[in-house]
Amino acid sequence: MKIERVILSGGGTGGHIFPAVAIADEIKRRNPEVKILFIGAEGKMEMEKVPQAGYEIIGLPIVGLQRKLTLSNFALPFKIIKSMLKARKVLKQFKPQVVIGVGGYASGPTLKAATMQRIPSVIQEQNAFAGKTNKLLATKVNKICVAYSGLERFFPADKIVMTGNPTRKEMVEIEGKREEALAHFDLDPNKKTILVIGGSLGARTLNRSMIAHLEKIPQDVQIIWQCGKLYFEQIQNEISEKLPENIKLMQFVQRMDLAYAVADQVISRAGAISVSELCIIGKPVILVPSPNVAEDHQTKNAMALVNEGAAELVKDVDAEKNLITRSLELLNDNAASSQLANNIKKLAKPNATADIVKTIESIIA
Repeated sequence: MKIERVILSGGGTGGHIFPAVAIADEIKRRNPEVKILFIGAEGKMEMEKVPQAGYEIIGLPIVGLQRKLTLSNFALPFKIIKSMLKARKVLKQFKPQVVIGVGGYASGPTLKAATMQRIPSVIQEQNAFAGKTNKLLATKVNKICVAYSGLERFFPADKIVMTGNPTRKEMVEIEGKREEALAHFDLDPNKKTILVIGGSLGARTLNRSMIAHLEKIPQDVQIIWQCGKLYFEQIQNEISEKLPENIKLMQFVQRMDLAYAVADQVISRAGAISVSELCIIGKPVILVPSPNVAEDHQTKNAMALVNEGAAELVKDVDAEKNLITRSLELLNDNAASSQLANNIKKLAKPNATADIVKTIESIIA
Protein backbone atom coordinates (compact mmCIF):
# COMPACT_ATOMS: atom_id res chain seq x y z
CA MET A 1 0.00 0.00 0.00
CA LYS A 2 1.44 3.37 -1.02
CA ILE A 3 2.02 5.87 1.80
CA GLU A 4 1.47 9.46 0.64
CA ARG A 5 1.11 11.58 3.80
CA VAL A 6 2.34 10.68 7.29
CA ILE A 7 2.90 12.42 10.63
CA LEU A 8 5.43 11.21 13.21
CA SER A 9 5.29 12.62 16.72
CA GLY A 10 7.42 12.47 19.84
CA GLY A 11 10.92 13.22 21.05
CA GLY A 12 12.58 14.72 24.08
CA THR A 13 15.58 12.38 23.91
CA GLY A 14 17.62 10.71 21.18
CA GLY A 15 15.99 7.43 22.24
CA HIS A 16 12.70 8.74 20.82
CA ILE A 17 14.02 10.95 18.00
CA PHE A 18 16.39 8.52 16.25
CA PRO A 19 13.78 5.73 15.91
CA ALA A 20 11.31 8.25 14.49
CA VAL A 21 13.85 9.44 11.92
CA ALA A 22 14.73 5.82 11.05
CA ILE A 23 11.03 5.08 10.43
CA ALA A 24 10.68 8.25 8.33
CA ASP A 25 13.76 7.30 6.26
CA GLU A 26 12.38 3.81 5.57
CA ILE A 27 8.94 5.19 4.59
CA LYS A 28 10.66 7.62 2.21
CA ARG A 29 12.87 4.88 0.76
CA ARG A 30 9.78 2.83 -0.10
CA ASN A 31 7.64 5.85 -1.10
CA PRO A 32 9.92 8.54 -2.62
CA GLU A 33 7.03 11.00 -3.19
CA VAL A 34 5.72 10.79 0.40
CA LYS A 35 5.04 13.97 2.43
CA ILE A 36 6.34 13.58 6.00
CA LEU A 37 5.71 15.98 8.88
CA PHE A 38 7.03 15.69 12.45
CA ILE A 39 5.29 17.12 15.52
CA GLY A 40 7.54 17.73 18.54
CA ALA A 41 7.66 19.73 21.75
CA GLU A 42 8.81 23.36 21.63
CA GLY A 43 12.33 23.84 22.98
CA LYS A 44 13.16 20.13 22.95
CA MET A 45 15.96 18.28 21.18
CA GLU A 46 13.77 17.18 18.24
CA MET A 47 13.28 20.80 17.10
CA GLU A 48 16.98 20.80 16.15
CA LYS A 49 17.65 17.15 15.27
CA VAL A 50 14.67 16.52 12.95
CA PRO A 51 15.47 19.44 10.55
CA GLN A 52 19.10 18.25 10.55
CA ALA A 53 17.76 14.90 9.27
CA GLY A 54 15.95 16.74 6.47
CA TYR A 55 12.35 16.79 7.75
CA GLU A 56 9.90 19.55 8.60
CA ILE A 57 8.75 19.79 12.24
CA ILE A 58 6.06 21.75 14.09
CA GLY A 59 6.35 22.31 17.84
CA LEU A 60 3.60 22.01 20.47
CA PRO A 61 3.74 24.01 23.74
CA ILE A 62 3.55 20.77 25.74
CA VAL A 63 5.72 20.17 28.84
CA GLY A 64 6.05 17.34 31.31
CA LEU A 65 4.83 17.14 34.89
CA GLN A 66 7.60 18.15 37.31
CA ARG A 67 8.05 15.77 40.24
CA LYS A 68 8.47 18.63 42.68
CA LEU A 69 5.83 21.31 43.28
CA THR A 70 6.48 24.16 40.84
CA LEU A 71 4.46 26.94 39.20
CA SER A 72 4.93 25.23 35.82
CA ASN A 73 2.77 22.32 37.05
CA PHE A 74 -0.17 24.70 37.49
CA ALA A 75 0.19 25.77 33.86
CA LEU A 76 0.30 22.16 32.62
CA PRO A 77 -3.46 21.63 32.03
CA PHE A 78 -3.58 24.80 29.89
CA LYS A 79 -0.53 23.69 27.87
CA ILE A 80 -2.11 20.27 27.29
CA ILE A 81 -5.35 21.87 26.02
CA LYS A 82 -3.39 24.32 23.84
CA SER A 83 -1.28 21.47 22.46
CA MET A 84 -4.37 19.35 21.74
CA LEU A 85 -6.00 22.22 19.81
CA LYS A 86 -2.81 22.89 17.84
CA ALA A 87 -2.32 19.17 17.06
CA ARG A 88 -5.94 18.90 15.88
CA LYS A 89 -5.48 21.92 13.61
CA VAL A 90 -2.24 20.52 12.13
CA LEU A 91 -3.91 17.14 11.43
CA LYS A 92 -6.88 18.80 9.71
CA GLN A 93 -4.58 20.88 7.51
CA PHE A 94 -2.04 18.15 6.69
CA LYS A 95 -4.57 15.29 6.30
CA PRO A 96 -2.23 12.36 7.09
CA GLN A 97 -3.16 8.79 6.18
CA VAL A 98 -1.51 7.64 9.42
CA VAL A 99 -0.03 9.11 12.61
CA ILE A 100 2.87 7.39 14.40
CA GLY A 101 3.73 8.18 18.02
CA VAL A 102 7.19 7.25 19.28
CA GLY A 103 6.91 8.47 22.88
CA GLY A 104 7.85 11.79 24.47
CA TYR A 105 5.70 14.76 25.42
CA ALA A 106 4.35 15.66 21.97
CA SER A 107 3.12 12.19 21.01
CA GLY A 108 0.32 12.26 23.62
CA PRO A 109 -1.69 15.22 22.28
CA THR A 110 -0.94 14.25 18.67
CA LEU A 111 -2.11 10.64 18.98
CA LYS A 112 -5.13 11.71 21.06
CA ALA A 113 -6.15 14.20 18.35
CA ALA A 114 -5.60 11.53 15.66
CA THR A 115 -7.80 8.95 17.40
CA MET A 116 -10.54 11.54 17.96
CA GLN A 117 -10.47 12.28 14.22
CA ARG A 118 -10.45 8.53 13.46
CA ILE A 119 -7.11 8.76 11.64
CA PRO A 120 -5.26 5.39 11.63
CA SER A 121 -2.55 5.52 14.29
CA VAL A 122 0.40 3.47 15.55
CA ILE A 123 2.42 3.53 18.77
CA GLN A 124 6.08 2.52 18.65
CA GLU A 125 7.01 1.54 22.23
CA GLN A 126 10.78 1.20 22.63
CA ASN A 127 11.04 0.01 26.23
CA ALA A 128 10.32 -3.17 28.18
CA PHE A 129 8.10 -1.08 30.47
CA ALA A 130 5.44 1.05 28.76
CA GLY A 131 5.25 4.80 29.35
CA LYS A 132 2.16 6.37 30.93
CA THR A 133 1.01 8.15 27.76
CA ASN A 134 1.25 5.01 25.63
CA LYS A 135 -0.70 3.00 28.22
CA LEU A 136 -3.49 5.59 28.18
CA LEU A 137 -3.69 5.64 24.37
CA ALA A 138 -3.29 1.89 23.78
CA THR A 139 -7.00 1.06 23.49
CA LYS A 140 -7.58 3.83 20.92
CA VAL A 141 -4.76 3.23 18.41
CA ASN A 142 -4.75 0.60 15.65
CA LYS A 143 -1.41 -1.12 16.31
CA ILE A 144 1.41 -1.06 18.86
CA CYS A 145 4.90 -2.01 17.65
CA VAL A 146 7.05 -3.34 20.50
CA ALA A 147 10.60 -4.58 21.05
CA TYR A 148 10.11 -6.77 24.13
CA SER A 149 7.86 -9.68 25.01
CA GLY A 150 5.39 -9.48 27.91
CA LEU A 151 3.86 -6.10 27.08
CA GLU A 152 0.38 -7.67 27.12
CA ARG A 153 0.28 -6.50 30.74
CA PHE A 154 0.12 -2.91 29.45
CA PHE A 155 -1.49 -3.18 26.00
CA PRO A 156 -4.35 -5.11 24.34
CA ALA A 157 -2.73 -8.33 23.05
CA ASP A 158 -4.51 -8.18 19.67
CA LYS A 159 -2.91 -4.80 18.89
CA ILE A 160 0.69 -5.78 19.68
CA VAL A 161 3.15 -6.45 16.83
CA MET A 162 6.63 -7.69 17.82
CA THR A 163 8.93 -5.73 15.49
CA GLY A 164 11.94 -4.70 17.56
CA ASN A 165 13.30 -1.15 17.71
CA PRO A 166 14.48 0.82 14.69
CA THR A 167 18.26 1.22 14.70
CA ARG A 168 20.43 3.53 12.67
CA LYS A 169 21.82 1.36 9.89
CA GLU A 170 25.14 3.19 9.75
CA MET A 171 25.71 2.45 13.47
CA VAL A 172 25.39 -1.34 13.33
CA GLU A 173 27.09 -2.20 10.03
CA ILE A 174 30.43 -3.33 11.48
CA GLU A 175 31.47 -6.25 9.26
CA GLY A 176 35.04 -5.89 7.92
CA LYS A 177 35.73 -2.59 9.71
CA ARG A 178 38.20 -3.74 12.40
CA GLU A 179 41.37 -2.58 10.60
CA GLU A 180 39.82 0.83 9.84
CA ALA A 181 38.74 1.10 13.49
CA LEU A 182 42.21 0.30 14.84
CA ALA A 183 43.68 3.10 12.72
CA HIS A 184 40.83 5.54 13.49
CA PHE A 185 41.23 5.23 17.29
CA ASP A 186 45.02 4.63 17.18
CA LEU A 187 44.72 1.24 18.90
CA ASP A 188 47.06 -1.73 19.26
CA PRO A 189 45.79 -4.77 17.28
CA ASN A 190 47.32 -7.15 19.85
CA LYS A 191 45.37 -5.76 22.83
CA LYS A 192 41.75 -6.44 23.83
CA THR A 193 39.45 -3.40 23.68
CA ILE A 194 36.63 -2.29 26.01
CA LEU A 195 34.14 0.34 24.84
CA VAL A 196 32.56 2.48 27.60
CA ILE A 197 29.55 4.54 26.47
CA GLY A 198 27.21 6.61 28.61
CA GLY A 199 25.23 8.40 25.91
CA SER A 200 26.02 11.69 24.16
CA LEU A 201 25.75 13.70 27.38
CA GLY A 202 27.66 11.09 29.38
CA ALA A 203 26.91 9.10 32.51
CA ARG A 204 28.42 10.29 35.78
CA THR A 205 28.49 6.79 37.33
CA LEU A 206 30.41 5.25 34.42
CA ASN A 207 32.89 8.13 34.50
CA ARG A 208 33.43 7.85 38.28
CA SER A 209 33.90 4.08 37.89
CA MET A 210 36.63 4.65 35.30
CA ILE A 211 38.40 7.34 37.33
CA ALA A 212 38.37 5.16 40.48
CA HIS A 213 40.11 2.28 38.68
CA LEU A 214 42.44 3.98 36.19
CA GLU A 215 45.58 2.61 37.81
CA LYS A 216 44.20 -0.95 37.92
CA ILE A 217 43.66 -1.23 34.16
CA PRO A 218 46.47 -3.44 32.81
CA GLN A 219 48.64 -2.35 29.90
CA ASP A 220 47.44 -5.24 27.72
CA VAL A 221 43.87 -3.81 27.76
CA GLN A 222 42.82 -0.66 25.91
CA ILE A 223 39.65 1.37 26.46
CA ILE A 224 37.62 3.72 24.28
CA TRP A 225 35.90 5.90 26.89
CA GLN A 226 33.09 8.18 25.73
CA CYS A 227 32.61 10.40 28.78
CA GLY A 228 30.06 12.83 27.31
CA LYS A 229 30.18 16.56 26.68
CA LEU A 230 28.89 17.43 30.17
CA TYR A 231 31.93 15.82 31.83
CA PHE A 232 34.78 16.00 29.28
CA GLU A 233 36.52 19.18 30.46
CA GLN A 234 36.18 18.31 34.15
CA ILE A 235 37.64 14.82 33.61
CA GLN A 236 40.48 16.16 31.47
CA ASN A 237 41.45 18.57 34.27
CA GLU A 238 41.16 15.85 36.91
CA ILE A 239 43.19 13.10 35.25
CA SER A 240 45.18 14.68 32.42
CA GLU A 241 48.54 13.86 34.02
CA LYS A 242 47.66 10.26 34.90
CA LEU A 243 45.76 9.20 31.76
CA PRO A 244 47.64 6.19 30.33
CA GLU A 245 48.14 5.82 26.57
CA ASN A 246 45.99 2.70 26.46
CA ILE A 247 42.88 4.73 27.44
CA LYS A 248 41.31 6.89 24.74
CA LEU A 249 39.18 9.56 26.46
CA MET A 250 36.64 11.07 24.07
CA GLN A 251 33.85 13.61 24.49
CA PHE A 252 31.75 11.88 21.85
CA VAL A 253 32.35 8.95 19.47
CA GLN A 254 31.28 10.12 16.00
CA ARG A 255 31.98 6.76 14.31
CA MET A 256 30.13 4.42 16.64
CA ASP A 257 30.20 1.72 13.95
CA LEU A 258 34.02 1.65 14.20
CA ALA A 259 33.89 1.63 18.02
CA TYR A 260 31.48 -1.32 17.94
CA ALA A 261 33.62 -3.08 15.30
CA VAL A 262 36.81 -2.99 17.38
CA ALA A 263 35.26 -3.62 20.82
CA ASP A 264 35.77 -6.98 22.51
CA GLN A 265 33.33 -5.89 25.24
CA VAL A 266 30.87 -3.02 25.73
CA ILE A 267 29.90 -1.25 28.96
CA SER A 268 26.74 0.80 28.48
CA ARG A 269 23.63 2.33 29.96
CA ALA A 270 20.43 0.42 29.07
CA GLY A 271 18.44 2.84 26.94
CA ALA A 272 16.13 0.97 24.57
CA ILE A 273 17.87 1.97 21.33
CA SER A 274 21.36 1.29 22.72
CA VAL A 275 20.19 -2.18 23.80
CA SER A 276 18.73 -2.85 20.33
CA GLU A 277 22.01 -1.82 18.69
CA LEU A 278 24.00 -4.01 21.08
CA CYS A 279 21.85 -7.04 20.20
CA ILE A 280 22.65 -6.56 16.50
CA ILE A 281 26.42 -6.10 16.93
CA GLY A 282 26.57 -9.19 19.17
CA LYS A 283 29.41 -8.38 21.59
CA PRO A 284 29.64 -9.27 25.32
CA VAL A 285 27.88 -6.49 27.24
CA ILE A 286 27.73 -5.19 30.80
CA LEU A 287 24.72 -2.92 31.35
CA VAL A 288 24.54 -0.27 34.07
CA PRO A 289 20.93 0.98 33.99
CA SER A 290 20.36 4.65 34.82
CA PRO A 291 18.21 5.03 37.95
CA ASN A 292 17.15 8.53 36.87
CA VAL A 293 14.51 7.57 34.29
CA ALA A 294 10.72 7.20 34.39
CA GLU A 295 9.46 3.96 35.94
CA ASP A 296 13.07 2.68 36.13
CA HIS A 297 12.58 1.41 32.56
CA GLN A 298 16.32 0.96 31.90
CA THR A 299 16.52 -1.75 34.57
CA LYS A 300 13.59 -3.51 32.91
CA ASN A 301 15.29 -3.21 29.48
CA ALA A 302 18.47 -4.69 30.96
CA MET A 303 16.69 -7.51 32.78
CA ALA A 304 15.03 -8.61 29.53
CA LEU A 305 18.58 -9.45 28.33
CA VAL A 306 19.94 -10.71 31.66
CA ASN A 307 17.07 -13.21 31.96
CA GLU A 308 18.10 -14.68 28.59
CA GLY A 309 21.79 -14.93 29.58
CA ALA A 310 22.50 -12.23 26.98
CA ALA A 311 24.10 -9.53 29.18
CA GLU A 312 25.44 -8.89 32.65
CA LEU A 313 24.04 -6.17 34.92
CA VAL A 314 25.84 -4.03 37.47
CA LYS A 315 23.60 -1.75 39.53
CA ASP A 316 24.33 1.97 39.35
CA VAL A 317 24.86 2.10 43.11
CA ASP A 318 27.51 -0.67 42.94
CA ALA A 319 29.28 0.45 39.77
CA GLU A 320 32.01 2.67 41.19
CA LYS A 321 33.22 -0.19 43.37
CA ASN A 322 32.62 -3.25 41.17
CA LEU A 323 32.13 -2.35 37.48
CA ILE A 324 35.70 -2.22 36.17
CA THR A 325 36.79 -5.21 38.26
CA ARG A 326 33.94 -7.31 36.82
CA SER A 327 34.63 -5.99 33.32
CA LEU A 328 38.27 -7.14 33.45
CA GLU A 329 37.27 -10.55 34.85
CA LEU A 330 34.78 -11.05 32.02
CA LEU A 331 37.30 -9.89 29.41
CA ASN A 332 39.64 -12.69 30.52
CA ASP A 333 36.86 -15.31 30.62
CA ASN A 334 36.60 -16.38 26.98
CA ALA A 335 33.88 -18.97 27.60
CA ALA A 336 31.56 -16.56 29.45
CA SER A 337 32.20 -13.79 26.91
CA SER A 338 31.46 -16.12 24.02
CA GLN A 339 28.22 -17.30 25.67
CA LEU A 340 27.01 -13.73 26.20
CA ALA A 341 27.82 -12.79 22.59
CA ASN A 342 25.96 -15.83 21.20
CA ASN A 343 22.91 -15.22 23.39
CA ILE A 344 22.60 -11.49 22.68
CA LYS A 345 22.74 -12.10 18.90
CA LYS A 346 19.67 -14.34 19.19
CA LEU A 347 17.66 -11.33 20.42
CA ALA A 348 18.60 -9.08 17.49
CA LYS A 349 15.88 -7.66 15.25
CA PRO A 350 17.83 -6.20 12.32
CA ASN A 351 14.69 -5.78 10.16
CA ALA A 352 12.73 -3.84 12.79
CA THR A 353 12.36 -0.61 10.79
CA ALA A 354 11.07 -2.41 7.70
CA ASP A 355 8.65 -4.47 9.83
CA ILE A 356 7.26 -1.31 11.45
CA VAL A 357 6.67 0.27 8.04
CA LYS A 358 4.95 -2.91 6.84
CA THR A 359 2.63 -2.65 9.87
CA ILE A 360 1.91 1.00 9.00
CA GLU A 361 1.11 0.00 5.39
CA SER A 362 -1.22 -2.76 6.60
CA ILE A 363 -3.38 -0.41 8.68
CA ILE A 364 -3.62 2.10 5.82
CA ALA A 365 -4.71 -0.74 3.53
